[in-house]
Amino acid sequence: MAEDIENDPAMDVRRFAALAEAYGGDLRRWPQAERQAATAFASSETGQAISRKAGTLDALLDSYSVPHPGRALHDSILRVADRHIVRQRRQRFWWLGLGLAGIGLAGAIAGLALVTVVTPEVPPDHYVLDANATAFGDAGPETIEEDL
Repeated sequence: MAEDIENDPAMDVRRFAALAEAYGGDLRRWPQAERQAATAFASSETGQAISRKAGTLDALLDSYSVPHPGRALHDSILRVADRHIVRQRRQRFWWLGLGLAGIGLAGAIAGLALVTVVTPEVPPDHYVLDANATAFGDAGPETIEEDL
């Protein structure tokens, strides 16, 4: 039964009004499947009234035009775009510097961790340091004389 309603060429007022509101008063703009039934309904008094109302709106919409933007607006848009580009470049440069600082800090922490792990344990009795002491052991006078 739903197929019979879809294939029925007759059109009611609500359907015609909805299509006129969606597609306008010119039936050439309507979907091909609806045109035959719409043409038959448009010849009625109600169809003519709905078509006139939709045609008035069509004429109003067709007469509307957007004025060409002036030179001042054009120049203003270009100035804003230039500022936006400069700001983006500065931000990119700032983030690059921040990233490099982060890499440097990570390297310093990794170096500190490496020195901490590699540095030999010094027994408590060797806490007295002299001028020849290093973090890797005592470079006493005998070591210096051997190197010479």
